[in-house]
Amino acid sequence: MRIKFLILFVLSAFCASSQELKAVVSINSAQVTNVNPQIFKNLEKQIFDFLNNTKFSDKVVKQNEKVNCSFFFIVNKFEANNFEVTLQVNSTRPVFNSTFTTPILNINDKDVSFKYIEFENLIYDQNSFTSNLVSVLSFYANIVLASDADTFSDKGGTEYLESALNISNVAQSSGFSGWVQTGKKTTRYNLISDLMSNTFDAYRETLYQYHINGLDKMADDLKTGKLEIINSIETLLKLHKVRPNSLLARTFFDAKTDEIVNIFTGGPMLDVSKVKDNLATISPLNSSKWNKIR
Repeated sequence: MRIKFLILFVLSAFCASSQELKAVVSINSAQVTNVNPQIFKNLEKQIFDFLNNTKFSDKVVKQNEKVNCSFFFIVNKFEANNFEVTLQVNSTRPVFNSTFTTPILNINDKDVSFKYIEFENLIYDQNSFTSNLVSVLSFYANIVLASDADTFSDKGGTEYLESALNISNVAQSSGFSGWVQTGKKTTRYNLISDLMSNTFDAYRETLYQYHINGLDKMADDLKTGKLEIINSIETLLKLHKVRPNSLLARTFFDAKTDEIVNIFTGGPMLDVSKVKDNLATISPLNSSKWNKIR
């Protein structure tokens, strides 16, 4: 009996302290020819193991609390163990009292390069630079976790953002692109700088309002949930007035545009004229989709 109790205790402790991510990893190497495809398969497995077996914080995470995400790599160039890739990072979370999941992140990083030698160890250490592959994976893993946490509590992801900032700062002297300030808007440097800036607090507030006060209440009260989502868009409008066409506003709509259209194209009927105007003001590039809202 005592042995059974000890076994159950150990198993429960293991489950309670499990890693935070439930990641899917895919590598598309169709553009690269005359290369043994096994290297890409091995890389895919090592990235999968790294993301799913690494603890990025000291938080206790249950199995059902892991964050669903995907890391999709397109290999644009490969030569002498040097990779140039496009990385697509997506994450979702469940909607309360429903069978639906909602997209949180949809980030496309076209400026990722790294050197990879088959079977080299990928070890997480936010305080040192071991390889650009590890730094990029660790950076986005923390961004995924921060964004997810921000949807459950007001600025709940700050701890993860601080880790991402530290990773970015350490990587700046590596010489790899994406870590330093340039004329480009969509860099890892700009992403974490904006997320940590008080100027862009409205983005993180919107994540919280949109999900906790909006989506998570729609199962019980559809109309109230929709009204709260309208309020969250007004919060994002405050950011637009201070920083038009900001990276974070685009980051929000890269994930949410289609969902917002779907939410407001069904009942119950609301006056959507104001929210359509707000959406068109913040994200004019999606005007054709906003016009579908009736």
